[in-house]
Amino acid sequence: MAGHSKFANIKHRKGAQDKKRAKIFAKHAREITVATKLGGVDPDMNPRLRLAIAASRAANMPNDRIKRAIEVGDPNSTDNVDYEEIRYEGYGHGGVAMIIETLTDNRNRTVAEVRMHFSKAGANLGESNSVLFGFDRMGEVILPKSDGDFESVFDAVLEMGAEDIEDDEEFYTVYTSMDSFGDVQKALEDKYETIEKSGLIWKPKTMIEVDFDTAEKNMKLIDSLEDSDDVQAVFTNMDMSDEIAEKLMANE
Repeated sequence: MAGHSKFANIKHRKGAQDKKRAKIFAKHAREITVATKLGGVDPDMNPRLRLAIAASRAANMPNDRIKRAIEVGDPNSTDNVDYEEIRYEGYGHGGVAMIIETLTDNRNRTVAEVRMHFSKAGANLGESNSVLFGFDRMGEVILPKSDGDFESVFDAVLEMGAEDIEDDEEFYTVYTSMDSFGDVQKALEDKYETIEKSGLIWKPKTMIEVDFDTAEKNMKLIDSLEDSDDVQAVFTNMDMSDEIAEKLMANE
């Protein structure tokens, strides 16, 4: 949306994540392990593992930790770790919808923690599918604009099989279907030197613009959720201006 670029929002999230790097590494390791268990140890034959490794390296996760996570997930491994993927849904402040993705080895512990975070924030944890209708499951690849002018990038990504591309102040955001995400992501990695971020997301069908107070309350909830070991990602339909994002960063 005009005037609401991803730039400040991405900087805000990076700043928060840098403060809890150990937890970030643990989450990446868990995703690598699950991806390996589901699709095997070869990244070339396992798109989810390839994505998980790329995300881990983007977060500067040490190679030995990546290797260890793959070893734990190897179907032939004697390690007895089994994670379950569970999605939670709810509403934050100002009617903002939230989807929380988790990987857990203890369903009861995880739901209790997620419910506790919502309760402490004065937010509402909903039933399954209570907000899902407002989102589409898609692949997302974010490229810095230094990779090329809009027309050349636009033509390239559509030829690769992408469905849409957004032109923001600092980034191009490429959207794909779930089925084509792996192929498009690899093609973009091969063509462009720099990828800011990529992954499967829940893309809001409509956004809710919020003021500073509402954004601050929701970001505190999101940060507390992301601080949970079992939470892998939080998606919302909250739209905050660059000015609000910068102010939140300054207040941390």
